[in-house]
Parts: sequence; C-alpha cells; structure tokens
Amino acid sequence: MRETDLSVDHLVYPLFVTHGSDRREPIEAMPGIERLTISHLESEAGEIASLGIPAVLLFGIPADKDEVASAAYDPEGIVQLAVRALKQAQPELTVITDVCLCEYMSHGHCGVVREDGQVDNDVTLELLAKTAISHAESGADAVAPSDMMDGRVGAIRSQLDSEGHSDLPIVAYSAKFASAFYGPFREAADSAPAFGDRRGYQMDPANAREAVREAKIDVDEGADVVMVKPALPYLDVIRSVREAVPVPVAAYNVSGEYAALKAAAQRGWLDERQAVLESLVGIRRAGADMIVTYHAREAAEWLHG
Repeated sequence: MRETDLSVDHLVYPLFVTHGSDRREPIEAMPGIERLTISHLESEAGEIASLGIPAVLLFGIPADKDEVASAAYDPEGIVQLAVRALKQAQPELTVITDVCLCEYMSHGHCGVVREDGQVDNDVTLELLAKTAISHAESGADAVAPSDMMDGRVGAIRSQLDSEGHSDLPIVAYSAKFASAFYGPFREAADSAPAFGDRRGYQMDPANAREAVREAKIDVDEGADVVMVKPALPYLDVIRSVREAVPVPVAAYNVSGEYAALKAAAQRGWLDERQAVLESLVGIRRAGADMIVTYHAREAAEWLHG
C-alpha cells in the first residue's frame, strides 16, 4: 500500500577531498563529515560501496587558489587525482564530479570577476568546459556543473562531444537557489565569497516558475539529469520540475538541512533516524529520482537494518 519508496539506490554521498598523505579533518558545522586525503578517501569509498550506495559526488579543496581557478582544470589537481584513485579502488562506484570554480578562486565566486566586480559569464564558460574535460579525462562517470552561469550546460556538452566524451552524462544544477542553507558547506569547501554574494547568478528563493524554465533550458542544452538545490524548502519546485522535464530529477539535501537535523538530534529534540528517513521520503515523494545527501551513509545503514 506504500505509495513512495526509498532505497539505498536513490542515494548519492558527497565527499570532500584535500591534499596531504594521512589526514581526516572534521567539519565542525557538519558532525560526522570530514575532509579526507586520498588514502582515506579510498577506504571511505570501500565502506560506501559495501553499503550499496551507488554514487558519490566529489568536491575538491585545492592547495592553492588564484583568480582564474587554475587548480580546477589542472590534470594533476586534487579532484583529478581523487577520481583516478577512486576508479582504481572501486571501479563499480559511480563518481560524479562537481564542476564549479568557487573552491579554486581566490575570491570565492563561481566565475571570473571583472574589474567592475561582476562575474564574466562568457569567460567563465570556457573555464568550466575546460574543467569538465579534465574530469572526464581522469575517469569521472558524470560531471555536475553547479555554477549557474547562463549557457554552461551547452558549452560543456559541446566541448565534451568534440573531445570524444559524447557519452559522459551531465548532472546539471538547474535550479540552485541563493540559499542560507549553504553555510556549513562553505566551511567544508572553504568557498565563501570574499565580497558581495551570489545572488547575481543563483536563483531568487521566491521564484518557482523560473526554476522550471531553467530546468527546461538545461535539458535543451544537453543535460541528462537536472537538480534542485536545496531540497526541503523547495519540495514544490522539485514537484514542478519533475512534471515539466523528461529526464531524471535530482535533489540536493544540503549541508544546512543536514546540520539542522544533526543539531536537533544531538539535543534530544528529534529522533534522528525517524526524522532523516521521513525527510528523505518527503524528497522522494516530491519527485526526486536521486538524492544527494550527507545522511547517505547512516540512511543506508538504517534502510538495510
């Protein structure tokens, strides 16, 4: 009689990888989540695979940053090294790479900033496409542009196709809202903007119809999956996008949503297991085919249990 199913197959686990040889760096605002060096990333991937979680979403923290995000598309960059290590250690695990420049920019914005302080959309597209190619050449199973620059899906698809990666899927952050729920992630990825904010290229939380338009545009440009981010405050958007597009829909259960539930559970205000699983079922019920969530490991254990 149950109308909505939730299984381990629906989960994607985000991972943060950093330089070094033997470090696990706890993220204070995200209990249970750590920045991992590659050796620990490999062991983490083994545990993830053993739980049946089918995919991870990989974020890199580079050793150095500059104003053209050169570490993002460096063939020996942290994500590129991590992808090769993961595919060797766990070849069946689907590795999705985040394609954005904010972690690699000295100023923390998602694109190249002009002298007037505005992000140059078109120059940024070239670097995003270059980054996606470097991830593909390293062995990524899918790329996930999260920058919200206009036209980036088309630019990445065109570049992938022209360089022999026509079968590589694009998981597009199509409706990424300028949200207060990203705070813990910015600590984890060291990606807070040094000035201004990201409202010039991320979406107004008040706009649902625009989200549908953005998702349709990304599909037309070649996206294989479209994503809504965050998830819980935007369940109506997930449903609207699900009804509007013919491709799978992902939802990102973001760091602030995770941190809020963790904090409430630690204080005894909520039953963590029930609250997490109820939240994930709600995201599925809204129409998400896949859920990127920091709860994935615990949720997988509970679902198996």
